[in-house]
Amino acid sequence: MREKKMNLSRRTFIASAALAPVACGVPLAYQRGTPVAQPKPTPNVRAPQVGQEWTYVKRDVFDGKIRGVITERVASVGSTIVIERRDEDGSQLPSEIQGPWGVVQLDTSWPRLMSFKPPIPLWPEELTSSWSKQLNTKYSLGGYSENVYGWQEYMSAHGWEQITVPAGTFLTLRYQNLINFESNDDNKVNCIRKQTIWFAPSIGRWVAKESSGSYMIQGQLGMPNLEDSYQWQLTSYK
Repeated sequence: MREKKMNLSRRTFIASAALAPVACGVPLAYQRGTPVAQPKPTPNVRAPQVGQEWTYVKRDVFDGKIRGVITERVASVGSTIVIERRDEDGSQLPSEIQGPWGVVQLDTSWPRLMSFKPPIPLWPEELTSSWSKQLNTKYSLGGYSENVYGWQEYMSAHGWEQITVPAGTFLTLRYQNLINFESNDDNKVNCIRKQTIWFAPSIGRWVAKESSGSYMIQGQLGMPNLEDSYQWQLTSYK
């Protein structure tokens, strides 16, 4: 097991994550919702049941091309909730594991499967526009539990919005994750990730999401190296 100290302060990594890269080609427009007042009473989050399903289309932000269609389905509900995932060809992808509902243990959101210990919330613990929280945990990559790395995440809600996606129009809480993490690649430092997510309590899942990331090479000067940026939209659910 190895651990390295992360030196980036919250203020520094939030400022770094806010840097907007300039894309070549024909990039997608940022997703937008219509702001609405805090609903009263606050909506309940739909509880998980076997058979619930969500299908998302994934697009590359920089050229607008579809990079995949993923269907996620609740396979089992118990002390943990297992969400099986398949691509457009029906091939099985790694499963997401929550426990309890809304707290992720095994996360499929990023290019590599990540196991969090302790697990972290998937959406704001309080569904209000003013909620925010600093999360500190460790992660290991799927299949490599002997190595653990630092993960620092700032989750903050930014308001209720009505947003329209291919699956329909939904009442959502828009929130953002700003992440500074330790890479398993010793050459990569100042690793930053950013997510903007529209969470719909009525379906127990998000309906739209945008993600981006950057990193520096040890000893490198100049601008950060950009990771691929993606946009997801819900196309159907049950």
